Amino acid sequence: MMTSPRARRLVAGVDEAGRGPLAGPVVAAAVILRPGRPIVGVADSKVLSAETRSALSVTIRRRALCFGIGWADPAEIDSLNILHATFLAMRRAVLAMTCCPDVLLVDGNRLPQLTGFGREIRAHAIIGGDATEAAISAASILAKTARDHYMNQMHAIYPEYAFASHKGYATALHRRLLIEHGPCPLHRRSFAPVGLQCETEDWEPDLGWDPELELEC
Repeated sequence: MMTSPRARRLVAGVDEAGRGPLAGPVVAAAVILRPGRPIVGVADSKVLSAETRSALSVTIRRRALCFGIGWADPAEIDSLNILHATFLAMRRAVLAMTCCPDVLLVDGNRLPQLTGFGREIRAHAIIGGDATEAAISAASILAKTARDHYMNQMHAIYPEYAFASHKGYATALHRRLLIEHGPCPLHRRSFAPVGLQCETEDWEPDLGWDPELELEC
């Protein structure tokens, strides 16, 4: 007996970009791919070139059953901490979709709060899911390209920080420019390198910044 399309579970992949940077928002995406219609080339955004990510982003937006993008800005990151701001962005991404999923596949080892969606949603946290689950891979691409596009736009407003080059990550160039010019409204003041003028040897873990998160860039 064949399963009716209406009976199929809607499975959304969820991922984020921008946990590690010293500046800019954290961005999440949720994507429901069409069953039986894989998108060639979809993979973890971190292993793709910027050009490939951009091309795939257009294809995903066009061919996905639905998708949503959610943001948490620097002020929210400073207020909530980066983990809870990431979860907030994920919730906003799910709420931005035109259809409500039955199941969420979330990259990582922790899950956002899943109440308040108007229906019960089951969720699974998958470590390394951006490399093994196509829907999560697609979400990682949308989140990364949306955030990169935003940081490129911010470069025109704050050219002295070279955001188009490093997208807000704690590169040597960014740290030098931060020392030279001080923080701008995009900087996360709860992240120790910003609050302590880039004296990273004095960073405090409870301020919400982990140098290893820079690897996402």
